[in-house]
Amino acid sequence: MKSILSLFLAGVSLMAFGQIKTPSPSPAGSVSTTVGLTDVKIDYSRPRVKGRKIFGEGAGFLLPYGTIWRSGANNGTFISFSDDVTVEGNKVPAGKYLIYTWPGASEWTVSLYKDINLGGDTEHYDKAQELINFKVKSEKLAEKVETLTYNIGDIADDSKSAKVQLAWENTSVKFSVGVDFDAKVMKSIEASTKINPNNYYQAAVYYLENGKDLKQAEEWAVKASEASPDAFWIWYQRARIEKALGNKAAALASSKKSSEKAAAAKNRDYVNMNEELQKSLK
Repeated sequence: MKSILSLFLAGVSLMAFGQIKTPSPSPAGSVSTTVGLTDVKIDYSRPRVKGRKIFGEGAGFLLPYGTIWRSGANNGTFISFSDDVTVEGNKVPAGKYLIYTWPGASEWTVSLYKDINLGGDTEHYDKAQELINFKVKSEKLAEKVETLTYNIGDIADDSKSAKVQLAWENTSVKFSVGVDFDAKVMKSIEASTKINPNNYYQAAVYYLENGKDLKQAEEWAVKASEASPDAFWIWYQRARIEKALGNKAAALASSKKSSEKAAAAKNRDYVNMNEELQKSLK
């Protein structure tokens, strides 16, 4: 009996320590970026085409049009947001969600699902657990994408939106993510300027670039230039704010100070920028 028990324990030991690792047919993938001040991340498993027909009409395709898909392999596809966002104009609270899709010939249905424990189990999809459901156009790709790929790109110049793209086989689908960082920046400005006077510079530039109270921006720019009188970049932004306020004389004086200090620091870029600014003040 003792020898049988020893053999059993030895077998368990071999099972525990003798497992062989091989490459996954659908390896794990992850993509993340910061849009504005919001972290956006997608975790998914990446199936390959492997000679199959993926999207199309009828049973001959892996994912026939109109059928629900976990938007990846294995345990499904997850998307997370560090702040409240909008997705295709729909409000989405900060958090983690599953992405489910229904492919179509020219239009896909996409949903964000609240119960992330469902994973890839599409058979038990519960409409009541949908956070949002929307439709987006699909596009045909010129080059084949062998392995399912998600991207987060097309970030807007004002950093207030981006596009999430799903690309597989010859199909691409994108949906928009919008962010609002103004309240967070305003709160940061209020807190940081009380602690560090040098932050007045960043606050002033933010106000200038985002069309806020220019008189307040000027006040902060003055404080910043007084705190760092040799900072040619601060004098330059102060000149821009003064120009925006219509005070050309003050703007010209600030720009000349910026140019002089930039020349002393051998920063030709700011010398050129000031030359252009001064031309616009004549």
